[in-house]
Amino acid sequence: MSAPRTWLKNPLAVFTANALDARGGLVINGTVIEHVLAAGEQPPVPCERVFDAREHVVLPGLINTHHHFYQTLTRAWAPVVNQPLFPWLKTLYPVWARLTPGQLALASKVALAELLLSGCTTAADHHYLFPDGLEHAIDVQVEAVRELGMRAMLTRGSMSLGQADGGLPPQQTVQQGETILADSQRLIERYHQRGDGAHVQIALAPCSPFSVTPEIMRASADMAERLDVRLHTHLAETLDEEAFCLQRFGLRTVDYLDSVGWLGPRTWLAHGIHFNPEEIQRLGAAGVGICHCPTSNMRLASGICPSLELLAAGAGLGLGVDGSASNDASNLILEARQALYLQRLRYGAERITPALVLGWATRGSAGLLGREDIGQLAPGKQADLALFKLDDLRFSGSHDPLAALLLCGADRADRVMIGGRWRVEDGQVEGLDVAGLIADHRQAAQALVNG
Repeated sequence: MSAPRTWLKNPLAVFTANALDARGGLVINGTVIEHVLAAGEQPPVPCERVFDAREHVVLPGLINTHHHFYQTLTRAWAPVVNQPLFPWLKTLYPVWARLTPGQLALASKVALAELLLSGCTTAADHHYLFPDGLEHAIDVQVEAVRELGMRAMLTRGSMSLGQADGGLPPQQTVQQGETILADSQRLIERYHQRGDGAHVQIALAPCSPFSVTPEIMRASADMAERLDVRLHTHLAETLDEEAFCLQRFGLRTVDYLDSVGWLGPRTWLAHGIHFNPEEIQRLGAAGVGICHCPTSNMRLASGICPSLELLAAGAGLGLGVDGSASNDASNLILEARQALYLQRLRYGAERITPALVLGWATRGSAGLLGREDIGQLAPGKQADLALFKLDDLRFSGSHDPLAALLLCGADRADRVMIGGRWRVEDGQVEGLDVAGLIADHRQAAQALVNG
């Protein structure tokens, strides 16, 4: 028996991430959007269910393209509150090296639930820590994603350049290249789904120039080409990183990326702040994508992503909350607000609009992950939706509903649909014991930092 059609009727406002008029609502058939209705239009086919959306602002499900789920266990940790990236990492690496599978499961579940409540339906995570006992970290994350019913791009990260060889991470956090590549292939073969509607995908993600060898970068690029998956890494986040690349490789960051075979359309980069004009043109010409992480970049005082220059050059642009020890939240609608304000500091109020930034959080982010089936509201696209109410005190007196989401600081979705199924209703995640999760997570966080 086929699933009943649902008409989301006459929303208060709707953002489609394209030019379609959806003021009449959406018709959902199974897992996909069947019809987008203009103002005053009725569904062309009978709908067994009608959801009155007159109090809701409707968006495509938001898409987070860079995170570190495990870091929810070290939020607002006093020793690193006032540190920039390199000292911040050196202080946290020994703590993170104690991570256990149980702690990672709780951390991932907290990150995913928080994202989901913020209207996020798809999340990319960059997990690069595989100390003894945590060899199956990505498998742990897959289970968390499945439990929450979300979509995820889980990137098999790696660190292979330890302090003994001139890198930043301590030796107990690095792995040998053969181990990294064997596990990467195993994960792709076991979990990577292809085509429209995929829920779990795998990408390859050596961590950063200061924590992996050029050999693992090249080998990862070769595997990604052979197995047709995407590539992800941190790049050009800080001037310290730029100095490291110049000292160790004799290359600036984009030259280094090119030297290891990563300058191509499979690649999306986290941060992408410190590029010169010639490098921006090269990135755009190669079709490389950039994930802008405004809160993290402000928290660590790293800089401001040159978003409009990157877009003009042809690069893709999306948003990410980054790890929850440098944000320190996993809230994508608030991240869009931060992007709006930080980018206005660089380009002015007229050029950075709420619609532009919502586009980065939806269709732009989908492009970074190589997906065309999510990130916008159109016939044939996945029925991934985020619905927000404007009934809190903070919204009283607001006039433009879409602008109000960002300007008035929306932080929680009322309803979230993924693949035609409600995962959040009345601001609550379906089947999730939030109080129990918080209690277990807090206990795990204390155990981790106290050793």
